[in-house]
This record gives sequence, structure tokens and C-alpha cells, in this order.
Amino acid sequence: MNGLSPWAVSASAELAEASEALYQKQARDFNFTVYCTIDSVWISVSMLKGGSMAFRAAYSPGATLRVNQLRESGTGCLLELSSEIGVFKVSVDINEDGSHPVLRYSTVLKPEKDLFIPFWPRDIIATGKNGNAKHISGKVHASQVGTRSGMIYMSMTKPKSASVLYLQNLTALGDYCQQTETSAGDTVGGSWPEMGFSLPPTTKEPLQAGKEISISDAFVAFDTALPADEAAMVRQYLDLLARVYLLLPKPQTVYQPWPDILDKGLKDLLENAGCMSQVGDNAYFNAYVSDYETPPEIMVQLAVLLPLLDYVEWSGNELDIMQTIKKGLPQFFDKDICTIMRWLPAAEGKLKGEEEQKLPKVMDSWYLHHPLLNLSRLALKGDGVAKDLFLGSIDYAIKVAKHFNYKWPVFYKMDTLEVLKAETAEGKGGEKDVAGLYAHVMIQAWELTGQRRFLNEAEKAAKTLVGYGFEIFYQANNTAFSAGALLRLYKITGNELYLNLSYMCLAGIFKNVQLWDCNYGYGKNLPTFFALFPLNDAPYTAVYEEQEVFCALHDYLKHSHDVDILTSVRLLIAEYIRFLVNRAAYYYPSMLPEEMLEKEAKVGEVNKNLWIALEDLHDGWEKSGAVGQEVYGAGNAFGILPRHYFQIPNEDFYVFVDYPTSGFNAGKKKKVNFKVLGDDQLTCRLMLVKKGKEKLPDLKVAYKGEKEPVKGKSVKGGNIAYELKGNSAIEISWQ
Repeated sequence: MNGLSPWAVSASAELAEASEALYQKQARDFNFTVYCTIDSVWISVSMLKGGSMAFRAAYSPGATLRVNQLRESGTGCLLELSSEIGVFKVSVDINEDGSHPVLRYSTVLKPEKDLFIPFWPRDIIATGKNGNAKHISGKVHASQVGTRSGMIYMSMTKPKSASVLYLQNLTALGDYCQQTETSAGDTVGGSWPEMGFSLPPTTKEPLQAGKEISISDAFVAFDTALPADEAAMVRQYLDLLARVYLLLPKPQTVYQPWPDILDKGLKDLLENAGCMSQVGDNAYFNAYVSDYETPPEIMVQLAVLLPLLDYVEWSGNELDIMQTIKKGLPQFFDKDICTIMRWLPAAEGKLKGEEEQKLPKVMDSWYLHHPLLNLSRLALKGDGVAKDLFLGSIDYAIKVAKHFNYKWPVFYKMDTLEVLKAETAEGKGGEKDVAGLYAHVMIQAWELTGQRRFLNEAEKAAKTLVGYGFEIFYQANNTAFSAGALLRLYKITGNELYLNLSYMCLAGIFKNVQLWDCNYGYGKNLPTFFALFPLNDAPYTAVYEEQEVFCALHDYLKHSHDVDILTSVRLLIAEYIRFLVNRAAYYYPSMLPEEMLEKEAKVGEVNKNLWIALEDLHDGWEKSGAVGQEVYGAGNAFGILPRHYFQIPNEDFYVFVDYPTSGFNAGKKKKVNFKVLGDDQLTCRLMLVKKGKEKLPDLKVAYKGEKEPVKGKSVKGGNIAYELKGNSAIEISWQ
């Protein structure tokens, strides 16, 4: 028996008696029928296997809705209705073009009077025969947390009818939130059988009379399949999400001048005294600008060093700061425990214990493996000191893994392995994705040494991830690294379990993004579409985790070039990367107005004129920069430039593409070839960018094998922009 609210009981009874259909359409195995009851417009969706769900497109509490106009279109209908509270315009559309039918219903309200909305019922009720919701059952696999996507993914299990992914386009709610000073966070949720979107309650400001305002824009994808296991569930989720994403209105991106941004950031990183501290004979990066109280952390040093190495290899420039940082790395090694330490041992005395982990020899589980991963990358590039530190610490990492049976707590003592904090929250377990990060480290050790024992460790850890589902996600960058490691394990072993686990990690990533633009309050000052949250319950997005996920997803596509991965995965990864290249510039406080920045940071200080990224960007009604300016997020620009700006020998321009690419080949005959990745149902930007003052040569951009060139558009600064399809081979030639 399902518990129901009074609104659901009333709605179920009205639906059971509804007989006059305003509109009806069959799409695949689903029948869509529009009804108008006393106070609501419902879209009832019946399924071949006996189940049904109802979606509320309009609601007028305690009032009689009157249909003033009904107009059918080729794929749906348009309704105009009125009641005592105002006039409603409802659009219903059923799209059958893709792999799964998608229902879209959107609603605009013109209030008759200034209107407060203290409560609004959710817009989905799972119903059985005759509209009775009592004896059906289902499962909610995932739903919105905070200001993440307004999403709910569920399956009707009795009767075994269908799986559904619902996505509320919260971008459309911007004017409502602006008028009423409300947030779109936590607006989609509920429990079976009463779920979906509920308008945020208004307590400060009312909706204004006489002004049309969007109050809903919902997309619902249907699949007759019920996932039989975890692997099927995450595959279905990714496929349904991509299906809806293709139809979702998306904001325009803007070209950001990353070469200029990098130059400013590099200058401030090297010259601003707040970015570094001296301990003994060595200089170290601070975690945050002007944070002199916290001892140096090895994670911070390597999180900046590796992106700098990417930049140096791309540009050919030498940076003395890299040698300075490398010189200090051996000081993190503890010869008694035989491992690198989180905190610089020579400065551990500065720790005051104001936070759980800020004590000598206390390790946050992922903090051990992340530096090891970066040391292994340096070692594989031939760095002898990094190799010694990595291999000198690897047996300690294995000892810890075995001690905890490949299920790591949050904090533990490095010398005794005493658990100081076992779970992230009561009943939630420890840092689940550390097993994948550990597997990544072990694969790196195997590549470096050829020793089979490391590969065996990677497989042992990977197998413990089975069963986590969407809960795999602890920290975004580590989950993304895990996805790449599992893909590599699949390629090494041929065991499809690891490929499915890599999809599970990616599903965790895409569950924790924001597929809407927060265009109210301070959110009007920056793009937020497709932003990624660092933790599964974090209230803000963060630069460091985002830029590392960005790099990890680039690597995922690189390793998948000879693997037939899901089309939905290629599509979603490419789009995340495209929007990050657009958004990431707004982590720099110089890009934001003064009034949206916190005056005092939790750690260090915030200098608006410093091109060091803020750690945190918040919901539109909250100021940003509360945590501080994140020195270890400085890899932002250094990661973007080498992956999206291609240099051509002896030419004075860059080829910029905001999608991931592969196979860039600059020949000697004034011609370059490469492949744009992603999906051909979507487009990306290619820009020919001048390095200096000289005009661009006469260039031709074409799809490989086609004679007709792609038309470009001259833009500011003398550059030329092109719109290209994803998943296409491109050829550029010039005189």
C-alpha cells in the first residue's frame, strides 16, 4: 500500500472519473491522453504492460479550470485555460524522432492578481487501473539534490511497465525565482507514487499580476525496459539522459580568450606573494591565497605542477617554478612509515586541529592516492625523483588497501591505521570512489614496472565497486579518474564488468551536474549550465574538481578510441567539455561584479584583481568566494590550452575547438587534419585565432571528403568562427 497526500488522493479520484479526452496520441508502446479535471490538466500515459502515470501540466487550487481554446499540432496540442487565479497556456508535445519517445509539457501562467504560492503539489502520480495508485509499486533510482539538475529517474516495477527519466528545465523558472526571490534547488523529488516538480514556495515576494511567467517546462523520456541489474540501470540512465539532452534548450556559449587568461593567471601565480610559503630552504604553493597558517600539502603541489607540465610541453616554454616545486617533493616522504605524507612533516607543528583532518599524521583517504597518481604520471614521463617517491610509497598504499579490505574510511591515522571517521554520513559508508582511484594508481604502477601484482591489486579494488550504483560518487575528480581506470582495465583484461563499472562512475558524474542556467539573482552574472558539483552533497561548484574532471574525461575519450562505448557517453562527455571551456573563466573573480563576492573568505583572502580562481560558485541568491581563492585550482587554464588550442609550426594562428578532438596532424603543405569527437546531432565551435597583429591567411575549413567549405564568420579581433558537427573529420588548408 502506498501512502498518498490529500492532493494525490483527490487527483487519483478525479483521474479515475475522467472520460472526455482533449487530445490523444499513440507513440511506440505508450498512449498519451490529455484530460482537464476540476482543478488540473493531466497528461495520462498508459503502457502496454498495464501501468500508467499521470503528469500534471496545470493546476489551479480550489478553482474550476475552464478550457478556452484547444489547438492540435502535428505532435501535440496547445491549450489556453482560465480560472480565478489567472490564465494558463499549456503546450504538450510528443517527440518520436529518437530511440525513446519523449513527452514535453510547458506551462505559462498570467496571474489575475498578485499571487503568493505557499504550496504546490508535485506533478507526477504513478497510477494503476482506474487511476488507483494504492497497489502499484516502483523504485526511484535517483533524483535532484540541491541545485543539481531537476531530474528524477524511476521504474514502475508492479506492474512491470516502464522506466522513466523526468527532467524539469529549471532555466525556464528564472523569472519566477527572480520575481519571488526563491531558488530552483530541491524542487524535483518526492517518493513513490507521488513525485516530480513542485514550485518553490513564495514567502517574500508574490508573482506579479498581469505578467506571463513560465512555471514549468518538463521533459519525460520513456523506456519499456526495466533494468535487470546495476549495469543495465546505469546504461539506461545515460541513454535516457542523452535522449532528453538533445531536446533540452541549451544556452549559447561564448568564446573565451584562454591564452590571455592563462598569461594573467601565470603572472599572478608566480609573482603574488600570497600564492607561496617558505619552509626551510624550500618554497611551496599555498592551498589558498594568503593561507600561511596551513602547512604545505603534497596534493596541492602536484595538483598545480602537472597542469604546468601540460602547458610547458604544449608551449615549449620553461618555468623555473616547476623545478622549485619538484625540489621540495622529497621532503614529504616519511622514512619511518615509508610513504609520502599529506602534510609537510617539517611544518606539521602548525596544525591546530580546527578541522578533523588538520592533525599530524591524519590522512583523508583520497589524499594519499591523488598525489601518488600524479607522481606516477611524472615517473612515466621519465622523472627519477617522482619514480622513487612513487615506488617508495606504493607498498604502504597496498598495505592500507588490504587493511581496510578495499573499502576506505574518511580519515585514519597513518602510523596506526586507526579509523578516525568511518563514514561520510551515518549509514553512507566511506569514500567509495577511492577504490577506483586506487585501481588507477595500481595500473600506473603496472605500466611503470611491468609487475603483475599491481594489476592484480587494481582488479581486486575494482570488483569492490559492484553494487554502489549512483552512490559511487564521493568526489567528482576521483570518480572521473575511476571511470578512466576501469575503462583501461576493460581494455587490458577484456572483462566487461569493468566497462560497466566505468559507466557507473560516469552516471554518478552526470547525476551531479546542473543542466540548467541559474539566471536569477547573482546567477545573472555568469553561465552555470552543465556545471559539476565537487561532492554529492556540496552546495556549490568548485574549480579544482571541475578542471580535473575535464582532463579525466578528455583521457577517457582518448582511451576509448578503439572501444565501442555508448553513444550517449560520447555525447555527454563532449558537451560537458564544451560548456566547461565556456564557463570556467567565471571562476576568476576578475570576471565577476564586486557585489556578488564574499568580503571575507574562510581561508586566506579574496583579491578580486588576482587571476587566481575562486573555489566556490553558489546558487544565484548566495555570494561566491566564501571558501577562498584556490591556488591548487590554478590548473584551470593550463589544462584547457593544450587540449583545445592547436599550434601549427611556422604559422601565426591557433586552431581552437571547444569540443574534444583526436588525431590533430599538421603537415608541411599548409594543411591540417583532425577529428572532432562527440555526436553529429550536436555542433561545436571552431575558431581560427590570431596570435599577433598579422591578418589570418586565406583559410578553408571543410569536412573531409567534401569539396564545399564550411562558411565562417568574422568575429572580434580578426578571428574567424565556424560551426561544426560533432563526430566529423575536418580538414583546414590555406595559401
